[in-house]
Amino acid sequence: MSVALWLKRLLLACIALLLLYQLWLFGWVLWWNWFNPDTTRFMSLRLAEFQLKDPQAQLKKQWVDYDRIAANLKRAIIAAEDAKFVDHEGFDWEGIQHAIKKNQRKGRIVAGGSTISQQLAKNLFLTPAKTTWRKAEEAMITLMLETIWSKQRILEVYLNVIEWGNGVFGAEAAARHYYGVTAAQLSSEQAARLAGMVPSPRFYDRNRNAPGLARKTAIILARMRSADLP
Repeated sequence: MSVALWLKRLLLACIALLLLYQLWLFGWVLWWNWFNPDTTRFMSLRLAEFQLKDPQAQLKKQWVDYDRIAANLKRAIIAAEDAKFVDHEGFDWEGIQHAIKKNQRKGRIVAGGSTISQQLAKNLFLTPAKTTWRKAEEAMITLMLETIWSKQRILEVYLNVIEWGNGVFGAEAAARHYYGVTAAQLSSEQAARLAGMVPSPRFYDRNRNAPGLARKTAIILARMRSADLP
């Protein structure tokens, strides 16, 4: 058998495996439209990291339905992370262009331009590695989420699975960890502060009085009134 034929078969096998992997992802996206995810890829990675130091370590997390999360927190997250959430189809092209220009000015990556949908895709299935393959997969999963799930479902799952501190995941665990209240009871200022923590949750868990967090909280509070909810 010629080398060219072997290469052709190998290429076809790789394409078949890639399609099977996409179908596997699509199956989970379909399933989680109706059933709440118990864990995510990012949670599993974080738990494995903790259990290297303490085999008994567990994550703090508790699922709460969309209507049991304060509107304050929903508005704060949209204001902080994705102002055009209800309008876009998964990607904020203007935000991406702005992030590219900002990174070019700074000479390093200081802004990402990722939407809530993109962040959720990464958290559910992928690793934090910043590779071309991961970004491509993130885009594919984002399209699946935006096609199958409602905006409300995307925001509900996002608020329940994102990291909010050292081993703290989701709105309910975060509200109890930082303020001793439920996610439904968060005030506007508490919600804005939690939203400001999202980019660096473990840092802010250790440095709760960081001046930068206070500034971010004030900015988010001012933007919350104009945040549209799904």
